[in-house]
Amino acid sequence: MYLSETRASDKARSEGERPGRRRGWRGLVSANVFALGMTSLITDISSEMVTAVLPVYLVTGLGLSMLQFGFLDGVYSGSTALLRIVGGYLADKFTARKAVAGSGYLMSAVTKLGFPLVGSSVPGIGMMMAVDRAGKGIRTAPRDALISLSTPPESQGRAFGVHRAMDTVGAFIGPVIAFALMSMMSTSLGTAYDAVFVVSFCIGAIGVVALALFVRDPFTRKKTARVAVSLRAGLGMLGNAAFRRACIGACLLGLATVSDAFVYLALQNRTDLAISWFPLLPLGTTGVYLLAAVPLGGLADRIGRWKIFLAGHACLIGAYLLIGGVLDLRGTALILVVLALHGLFYAATDGVLMAHAGPLIPEELRTSGLSVLQTTQTLGRSVSSVAFGAAWMRWGPENTIQGFTVALTAAVLLCMVLLRPGAAHGPEVADV
Repeated sequence: MYLSETRASDKARSEGERPGRRRGWRGLVSANVFALGMTSLITDISSEMVTAVLPVYLVTGLGLSMLQFGFLDGVYSGSTALLRIVGGYLADKFTARKAVAGSGYLMSAVTKLGFPLVGSSVPGIGMMMAVDRAGKGIRTAPRDALISLSTPPESQGRAFGVHRAMDTVGAFIGPVIAFALMSMMSTSLGTAYDAVFVVSFCIGAIGVVALALFVRDPFTRKKTARVAVSLRAGLGMLGNAAFRRACIGACLLGLATVSDAFVYLALQNRTDLAISWFPLLPLGTTGVYLLAAVPLGGLADRIGRWKIFLAGHACLIGAYLLIGGVLDLRGTALILVVLALHGLFYAATDGVLMAHAGPLIPEELRTSGLSVLQTTQTLGRSVSSVAFGAAWMRWGPENTIQGFTVALTAAVLLCMVLLRPGAAHGPEVADV
């Protein structure tokens, strides 16, 4: 077995192909991308179990105000920012993308055991949320770099689409498990939440094992590196005009993007949906995301990734118009259409942005560069969460959503000028 794998690896090198690029799942992606997808699938079951119940627990169970929740949600997002850059640097510096990603996965898994320990302590829950997101921040850029380096430049959108689709399967299963656990133990709220956290940890640990056993770090030209790896070099990618425009665009759009938790809380507020059904709202988003991620990733490869990225934000504007009451739709129809638009937004933006930026970055700095991009987007969304919570307290959910609709529309228009379709598509074609 070992000998056959070695010969396959040698053959791949002799043909100018990197190990890890062998075609995997039905010929769509490499075996390495499929393994990363399975790891993300398992991990997302774990993380989405907690994510599905946390907003309603904090607001309804513990009685947090929207300002307090917005602050915690901002910490939840912003705690990943600087660690993304540090993690990206370490992964590139020591050619240890798998090891750095693994440490992030392990960090998030262990954190799930911290939630039962802190109980109803708001500072304790905030700390656990921050540590959990820090783990995500550490792992995301190395994971995306592994996907990018295991895929030919012309197929980046498809590879990220397949990965995000597999990831979304986990995001779909997680809330179902959480809902089942909450329903079985509804007589004791504390026991129900403890069960969710413990089961989440066990599943997260399986994801770490899957990464260790099946994911490989692709071969890179370490001995003949064209670029010296350093924190300065990673940040220096902002000197690349096309990459800098992508970062600015991601940050602007992030500033006007309402976090998932607030979208679901605003939707529940507008429809008077029973609290017991709240954990199932993310299923609508993830179901559409699952169906649309691969087709939209392939379409992005053909017609331009930045076009699809902006089209996804147009879908989000539609969702905001409905939640904010600008478009008159009510009841079940409102819930279904909003969740469908929300799912299309993620399918058109999440992996597509990474696929757009990946070919713009040298291989030796792929992780560092992607971490810089992700950090700019994360900082924007962190500020957005705090601002949205404060605005909700002052003007109410509908007026706040309407204000963010205007802001997001303006941001999309600015990004259309900042990175015109021809300019956005040009660097991708040039680097393929």
